[in-house]
Amino acid sequence: MKIRRTFSFDAAHKLECYRGKCERLHGHTYSFSLTVEGKPDPEGMVMDFVELKKISEEAVLSRLDHAYLNDLIPQPTAENIAVWIWKSVDEEIDRRSGRLCEVEVWETRDASAIVSRGDIE
Repeated sequence: MKIRRTFSFDAAHKLECYRGKCERLHGHTYSFSLTVEGKPDPEGMVMDFVELKKISEEAVLSRLDHAYLNDLIPQPTAENIAVWIWKSVDEEIDRRSGRLCEVEVWETRDASAIVSRGDIE
């Protein structure tokens, strides 16, 4: 079974290895989702949504919200942000009852990048 929770943050970046308007400094309101899989526990939950929120706030939002992403992530494309988020939360989620299976990052309302366990391993 899988669960998913979505979060958002505001940040600025520039794509230095890109030729076009996105090579200039600009910002987005990003959204990202964490999808966790596992077997429901005796309370009927794969993972408590409150726990997932806490992990996200501590490992991701506290660092990315209102940040200049280039200070943290080289060439901060949606793809590279998704990998960064994966690496930031995977170990902590694994310590709990679930297992991270997908991170999706939306740079805009209709453009996203998805990273899954097979992309990381």
